[in-house]
Amino acid sequence: MKYLDFIDLKYKPAKTDIICEFFIEPQGSIREAAGAVASESSIGTWTEVTTMQPGIEKLAAKVFSINGNIVKIAYPYDLFEPDNIPQILSSIAGNIFGMKNIKNLRLEDIHFPEKLIKHFSGPLYGVEGIRKMLHVHSRPLVGTIVKPKLGLDAKQHAEVAFQAWLGGCDIVKDDENLSDQKFNHFQERVLATLRARDLAEKVTGERKIYMPNVTAETREMVKRVGFVKKSGGEYVMIDIISSGWSALQTLADYNKISRRVLHAHRAGHGMLTRNKKHGMSMLVIAKLCRLIGLDQLHIGTAIGKMEGPSRDVLAIDQEIEKMCIYKNPASHVLEQKWFHLKPMFAVCSGGLHPGHVPFLIKHLGKNIIMQFGGGIHGHPKGTAEGARAVRQAVDATMRGISLEEYAKKNSELREALDFFEKVK
Repeated sequence: MKYLDFIDLKYKPAKTDIICEFFIEPQGSIREAAGAVASESSIGTWTEVTTMQPGIEKLAAKVFSINGNIVKIAYPYDLFEPDNIPQILSSIAGNIFGMKNIKNLRLEDIHFPEKLIKHFSGPLYGVEGIRKMLHVHSRPLVGTIVKPKLGLDAKQHAEVAFQAWLGGCDIVKDDENLSDQKFNHFQERVLATLRARDLAEKVTGERKIYMPNVTAETREMVKRVGFVKKSGGEYVMIDIISSGWSALQTLADYNKISRRVLHAHRAGHGMLTRNKKHGMSMLVIAKLCRLIGLDQLHIGTAIGKMEGPSRDVLAIDQEIEKMCIYKNPASHVLEQKWFHLKPMFAVCSGGLHPGHVPFLIKHLGKNIIMQFGGGIHGHPKGTAEGARAVRQAVDATMRGISLEEYAKKNSELREALDFFEKVK
């Protein structure tokens, strides 16, 4: 079969097809490039082969829509091992990214059929399970990342966490590159920080959560999850890109036994997502994480220090972007009704401070976890005061009061607004 044989603009996708939406910037003809993607990601290759057998053509991917550079391709279900995310990605996001006749290629979206989704359990806790665990039902959750991200020992790390919880944080987590280093060993840190959590709960009367980073070689990662469970921790965090899809599936499978909340950190996603003409969208990563069974995922902020247009961030949380194949204005990528899968919590993080709270709640709603690093620890009076400033900003916004007005009677918020206005 030649590349153009994989184009059928009259084809109507079957209910069981996996449908991918690509941005294709061809070296020549868009039709030839689109056909090449469909061919090389299903049954074809660059030349006619004598080994093609009768009936194999039914497994061919079909280009059924070409609109400018946006191409939609339907893949027959039988091309895939349905519970194998690495195999699925090796097909639809594999060698096709290196073909000479394509200048740029980006996987923008994937539509998974119910027949495939049934092979996955999805999040164990999701939004409601996490809210129930924390006893917080009507406001965004507030978290922090221990800073500096590297260099503190276990005792110092635990003290920073305690101050953050004391000031009002619900959640404290490790940063993405803190694992088991000489200056701060994993097990020592977990035990010290969980002791600080227990004390903070007694002092504040609020539930508190610690997310240790368990990212490691897969077998070691599973051991670390087991240690967290044994030590009384409810949460673990994994760097999803550097760990890889196989490790995520292993972790999700083990989690049916360990039953921890799984927090997905997207460190490194920019290698795949930042180039708007090549790679894959964060939307695709979000859908894969929900399928596999992670409970919450960083989606960006639309403001703050990290790159990521507002449209992309909102698309993940609210599925309003133009790239979605089947539009449903009421649906949410992380929270939409997706058969039996529970919704995921969206996590906003990266250069946030209390002044950003109204924007985040207005545009992303209350079902978000807002994480502040420097925006809490950079407060002129310290970590506890920084956490209080964030909680005050949340309280004000949920009550419909401007931050400026609320800051008149809340000194921590006042100092935070004054300080971060100068350094932004």
